[in-house]
Amino acid sequence: MAKKARKPGGTPATVALTAAGTEFTVHAYEHDPESASYGEEAAEALGVSPDRVFKTLVADVDGELTVAVVPVAGRLDLKALATAVGGKRAAMADPAAAERTTGYVRGGISPLGQRKRLRTVLDDSAAAHPTICVSAGRRGLEVELSPSDLAALTSAVLAPIGRG
Repeated sequence: MAKKARKPGGTPATVALTAAGTEFTVHAYEHDPESASYGEEAAEALGVSPDRVFKTLVADVDGELTVAVVPVAGRLDLKALATAVGGKRAAMADPAAAERTTGYVRGGISPLGQRKRLRTVLDDSAAAHPTICVSAGRRGLEVELSPSDLAALTSAVLAPIGRG
C-alpha cells in the first residue's frame, strides 16, 4: 500500500491518516444513490470480498454514542456491542445524532477523523485480514489500511460484534 499525501479536498479521515503517518490507500468509485447497501456497493465496485469491507455504524450504548465497525456481509450484534464496552443495552443511534456527532453523512461515516471521538469497537474478524476497507468519509470513497492501524488510531476494542 502506498501512503497518500494530503490532497486538496481530502476528508477528515484521510487527513487524520496522513497526519498519523499511517500507510493507506484510497479507493474511489461512482456511488449509485439507488443502492440498497452502501457497504455491499463498495465491495462490488472495488472488487473486494465483502468480508474485507467494513461498515461504520453508530449505536447508543446506555446513553453514550459508540462506533461499531463490522463486515458489510453481516450485521451488528447489539447485545455483543454492549457487552464489549461494559454496557447493558444498545440500540442504533438516531441518524441525525450520528451525523451531527461524527461530522459525516449516513453512508459515509468513517471511524477515522470524527468531529467528536467516540469509543470504537472493531469486529475481531478484521484481524484475519492484512488490510480492510472502511469509509474514507464520504459515499463513494473507501480507505484501505491494516486492521491494527485502524484499531490503534481509533483506540478500538476488538470483539466479536458481527454476526451472519
